[in-house]
Amino acid sequence: MSKDKPARIPTPQPVRGTQDMLGDFADRFAHVVETFERVRRLYGFKRVEVPVIEPTAVFARSLGETTDVVSKEMYSFDDRGGESVTLRPEFTAGIARAYITNGWQQYAPLKVATHGPLFRYERPQKGRYRQFHQLDAEVLGSDSPLADAELLVFADQLLKELGIAEGVTLTLNTLGDAESRDAWRAALVEHFEAHRGELSEDSLARLDKNPLRILDSKDPRDRPIADSAPDIDAFLTSEAQDFFGAVTAGLDAAGVAWERNARLVRGLDYYRHTAFEFVTDRLGAQGTVLGGGRYDGLIEALGGPPTAAVGWAAGIERLAMLVEGSSWAEPLVVSIAVEDDRLINEGMRANAAIRRAGFSTEMVATGSPKKRYDRAAKIWAKVLLSFSIRNDQTILNLRSAPGTPEHQAILDILESLKK
Repeated sequence: MSKDKPARIPTPQPVRGTQDMLGDFADRFAHVVETFERVRRLYGFKRVEVPVIEPTAVFARSLGETTDVVSKEMYSFDDRGGESVTLRPEFTAGIARAYITNGWQQYAPLKVATHGPLFRYERPQKGRYRQFHQLDAEVLGSDSPLADAELLVFADQLLKELGIAEGVTLTLNTLGDAESRDAWRAALVEHFEAHRGELSEDSLARLDKNPLRILDSKDPRDRPIADSAPDIDAFLTSEAQDFFGAVTAGLDAAGVAWERNARLVRGLDYYRHTAFEFVTDRLGAQGTVLGGGRYDGLIEALGGPPTAAVGWAAGIERLAMLVEGSSWAEPLVVSIAVEDDRLINEGMRANAAIRRAGFSTEMVATGSPKKRYDRAAKIWAKVLLSFSIRNDQTILNLRSAPGTPEHQAILDILESLKK
């Protein structure tokens, strides 16, 4: 038999743009999700789940065949049956597809919320990954501006309950109704055509297919031209003005601060009326932490009936990066030290009873018995419980800060175990 050592197998590395989470950041991530779940219940949003994988047509139709997401960033492939399928790059299209194929129109107006992983093949950067995670909230089947306002109040409360609202600004715009948008689009095309020779290559490509996107171009060559382009206000119908007025009045009544950004756009034709972003510069360059808008034409574009809808999404990683300190974390209630191996079963019994009563615990019962108490004392907890033997007598010692409300509850649990 050969005594040669087997060749060492190289450890596989993670796929670029993915991440592993442990400890503090994983706890922040979970805190964002738990807060979202609690707040969405306050607003009556039903939990919805849709597949991670969809027919490619769901996203090609909803995001536009020529957009960067569809042409460059989607994880699409042919399955064994020859059908083109895609890992979802966003939630809205899958929810819209489910609304049509499951007959959820009967529940309209339908308020739904979800969260989970999404996939885009783009350059990884701070707070952005190829597998990333989002929160998502949608109202389908309502053409009322109150739906837009409620979604925005929901988002505002979420950010406040996460403790990250400071330094985050709600920016708001209207894209008008179909008549307003068509008139504005024609005026923009005329304006940009007059400056065709000065536009960047990307904006020239957008001019024919998606001219509104030129307004948010980051290319320095485009900025003077985009900044001098006409605003939508001159083209708004009275109905569109009333709709936007009702949304902003609802926000004012609910005490939600907002700022107008007349350059905030959505390029695809099915977007209508409200467009919004919550932005911050706390992650470096100003970035969006939550954004959305009204997409009244999407469900029809996917083959369904004309259906008004509005929604928003937020990156969980970015929100978790904004959560500071540990003030949000639930502190450990009881730290338990078992200082003698003969009492390990007693410690296990108490540990289980305390946890069943709804209190979090951590038990130190391994390693040097002489050091267990000190190790347990270094674990930050409201109550320190120790088990030891002196003169053949089991000694229970319970320590906590004065006035700790959990102290008496733990005492009662320990007394019940004696019976």
